[in-house]
Amino acid sequence: MSIEAVKAYLSKYGAQDRVREFDVSSATVELAAQALGVEPCRIAKTLSFLVDGHAILIVAAGDAKIDNPKYKARFGTKARMLTPDEAIALVGHAVGGVCPFGVNDGVTVYLDESLKRFATVFPACGSSNSAIELTIPELEAYSGFTAWVDVCKNWQG
Repeated sequence: MSIEAVKAYLSKYGAQDRVREFDVSSATVELAAQALGVEPCRIAKTLSFLVDGHAILIVAAGDAKIDNPKYKARFGTKARMLTPDEAIALVGHAVGGVCPFGVNDGVTVYLDESLKRFATVFPACGSSNSAIELTIPELEAYSGFTAWVDVCKNWQG
């Protein structure tokens, strides 16, 4: 997947023109926050994991970390992030641009509770130098998420 593919996917919501591209990398939470001029916590990072042989994505706030006991209680297995090669093959996006838009068939998207404290968040758009500002209802609609989960720590005030 590429930024062009994500824009094509977002066009069904009329949101393709809201994708922002940068002359600098936005591949990490810190770099994305710098490129956008926002607090790192408002970056909606998309983490990719393997559960029962299938890829899942968890979109979480930039300041949140996976809480292994919560993750295991929710998904019944230890958290194992995809390798960069697995992310491309199973999700369809390269690490640094992984997002919940236009992913491969069979990928399940979850949204973490850490995002709910913001009016808008900034997920990537399929490349390591892109983002879009979305409201939480827009993120829900555009991501095709399955459920809200509570699998992160270190973000509660």
